[in-house]
Amino acid sequence: MEHSLDLMLGTITMRPYVFAFFGAYLLVCVPHVGWRRTALFTLVGYIISFSSEWLSVHTGFPYGWYYYIDTTSHNELWVAGVPFFDSLSYVFLAYCSYATALFILSPLKASRWNLATLETRRIRRSISVLLLAAILQTMLDVVIDPVALQGGRWFLGQIYGYREVGIHFGVPLSNYGGWLLTSICLVGAFQVIDARRLSEPVAGVVPIPSHCLLGPLLYLSVLFFNVTTALAIGEQLMALSALLMYLLPLVIVVLTALKRVNGFTKDQLGDHLRDYPWSPVGNSVKQRNQRR
Repeated sequence: MEHSLDLMLGTITMRPYVFAFFGAYLLVCVPHVGWRRTALFTLVGYIISFSSEWLSVHTGFPYGWYYYIDTTSHNELWVAGVPFFDSLSYVFLAYCSYATALFILSPLKASRWNLATLETRRIRRSISVLLLAAILQTMLDVVIDPVALQGGRWFLGQIYGYREVGIHFGVPLSNYGGWLLTSICLVGAFQVIDARRLSEPVAGVVPIPSHCLLGPLLYLSVLFFNVTTALAIGEQLMALSALLMYLLPLVIVVLTALKRVNGFTKDQLGDHLRDYPWSPVGNSVKQRNQRR
């Protein structure tokens, strides 16, 4: 028991950046969908992620053949040859990608300093959100994996490698195909968990001003961390390629968001309030009607 506690503590102290992102994920996801759904997705998401990694290490599917270098299992938690923190990171990457997809595809309502997405159950469980979120998560890995592969040059440590050197900064293209497939499974699992219809707010759901921006901010924070790390270890080309990959999509998202603010219809507002009657948007509508 004492050894297990030491491993858990070591996992946190050796990977504080991972658990900082994970803590931010909890702070954003719980007010969005509640404690139970967040906890269930964390568990299911971890199982999906761990399974994909274990399978790839032993069969080459879905990421291609790679291997973990066990130099830290005496200091941090490993599960069946896979570092615990690694599979855990998939969970918050999937959620922030999903939240970013919701922000891009939902109508936007602004009032004073509050910005809200008029999301509905239909939008949340749509194929469009599923595919966009999966692509967004895969794009993050296009930035993350080359940096992680250079872990021996920064505080991650050299924990894994590929059997054959890939064409993208040492990463094989099969890895990104595997990430796309796994991301579809993760976001799809979140949509299934979130699909149950509710007529009242669940435990943990609370109104936070401009909450819809927090998921995209978490997404950008992960991107910024990895670009900064690439620059810190002298990989300017790696950092530049990441920034150029995101430049046009980021400009498009910002410009279209500005154009969509308060461009919603009464039907879109009504659909949002019908599906989520406890939404803070409903309170602002009621207050405006009372003033009239």
